[in-house]
Amino acid sequence: MTEWNDELKARLMAYCRIDALEEGEELLLQGLYNAAVGYMEQAGVSEPKEDTPRRAQYDLCVNALVLDGYDRRGMQTEGSVSDNPQLRRMIVQLKLTEPAVSESNT
Repeated sequence: MTEWNDELKARLMAYCRIDALEEGEELLLQGLYNAAVGYMEQAGVSEPKEDTPRRAQYDLCVNALVLDGYDRRGMQTEGSVSDNPQLRRMIVQLKLTEPAVSESNT
């Protein structure tokens, strides 16, 4: 998993349109990021190598999951990220194009 750093934090803040983090929100954002990466892994999508089109799709999915978690914290609302057909299609596409793992890589 990509290590938490200032560049990743800035990218997520920009995507979520967060101008400044209040006390404790950096830990929240980091936790949401870790949960999103875990969700993708459990869905059968491993983290791709940097600077590839596949990586760009992966990052968009992770960003959308983080934003959904950030926007919906502590409140019950109708609809969720699973109601986003574009995100669902991207995750399915990533799953279908997941590189095969040879026995030597396991």
